[in-house]
Amino acid sequence: MAPAKAAARTISQKAFDEMVEENIEDLGMDPAEALNDAIQTLTLQGVDLSGIVTSVPGESNPVIECLGKLREEKPLPEAVELLDELSVLCGDKESGKAAIAAKNGAVELIISVCAKLRDEYRQGLASGLKALASVIHDLQTTEIFKENGGPKIVVGILSNESEDVKILDSCFSVVAAAATGNEVLKESFMDMEIDELILQILKENNGESIPSIYNAIHVILSSDDNRVLASQVFGYARKFSKLGIAEVLVDSLRNGLSSPCLISASIALKAVAVNDEICRSVSHVGGIDVILRCLDDSGMQGNSAAAKALCSLLSKLAGSDVNKNLIVEKGGLDKLVSLSARFSDDPLVLQEVMSIITTLCLRSPENAARAIESGAGDLAIQTMKKFPQSDQLQRSSCFMIRNLVVRNAENRKILLNNGIEQLIRRAKQSHKNCKAAATDALRDLGLDNYNS
Repeated sequence: MAPAKAAARTISQKAFDEMVEENIEDLGMDPAEALNDAIQTLTLQGVDLSGIVTSVPGESNPVIECLGKLREEKPLPEAVELLDELSVLCGDKESGKAAIAAKNGAVELIISVCAKLRDEYRQGLASGLKALASVIHDLQTTEIFKENGGPKIVVGILSNESEDVKILDSCFSVVAAAATGNEVLKESFMDMEIDELILQILKENNGESIPSIYNAIHVILSSDDNRVLASQVFGYARKFSKLGIAEVLVDSLRNGLSSPCLISASIALKAVAVNDEICRSVSHVGGIDVILRCLDDSGMQGNSAAAKALCSLLSKLAGSDVNKNLIVEKGGLDKLVSLSARFSDDPLVLQEVMSIITTLCLRSPENAARAIESGAGDLAIQTMKKFPQSDQLQRSSCFMIRNLVVRNAENRKILLNNGIEQLIRRAKQSHKNCKAAATDALRDLGLDNYNS
């Protein structure tokens, strides 16, 4: 385990309310002034107010009211309406309402209601699970979920509800929320063979009707718990791969940009592709062809979000030398440069494109030569000219230039004749974090005074 961070100072709801009351009774403040003073004072003292109801005394809070009604054990159809209301209230995690709900026992309460719905009123189960996903938002709530048997309940529902896509989608929303930032819960889900359930469900159902399943895959395979020094997610990705996840996820991309799940499926596939063998398995089932076709479509339709996700996935797959050459053979360099022209004003897409070209040219002078023929050199020059203040783009350009020229003397001559040296030196002088990359690029261009 990594060293624990110092806990933030906290305050109970009762103590907060008493502080506001004291401002009113002892200092003669009006309610609104008393509330603002308490909030400002505690904030300056470094007190964490998340989960505290910070409303004027006497004013009702919809989250607290909703939870109160749920505790009254109303008939299940009425309880489902309350769960739907809670989902709406806590849907925006930035609003702070999920924290208020959690601090007032929402996670434990909703888990118990879901267990009851599972046994007595299955048509309301999707609402219960959706509400549960809406209130799980941090490490504390994921721990409460674990301690109250949440994983077992959710996996049990997934095992028995293979045909109800609404319940399945809500279940995977809970899995994604609960496993985020919690290595123990990832392990719990994998121990209960959720990987096999995911494959089975994707094969039996159209993934577009269960969008959260892709988020669940991505989260389970993300090393995002800073409490652990060595995550097990690499091994989980290999387990997914042995079951055939690559082919299933590639199939999810075949509908192209018409699919609402294209981006999330791309992110999930990138999370799976953790080694050379898995990357090659993606190309073996036609993944490279599908991705390149989708990239073309994203450019023609001006869909920058899809372009970024697909570029990021392709860059990961290009880490395999076999895939690297396959991408080039299939005209990938021309497609990438064409994409960059369509998104010439979008720094994020340009950065992703240059990252792939950098990878494709690594240790491959042949690919570097073809990249220059496709216009990669012009891309570097135009990007450095157009975005002089973007340190990330300038740095990415320097990395790409290095791989274009390090083993290719002809490319050096072409880029130097087109004025690349001046642009690299400007980046080196203008951006501190470009200094090393720019120095290396100047050296690999064969310049003697690369350190100056």
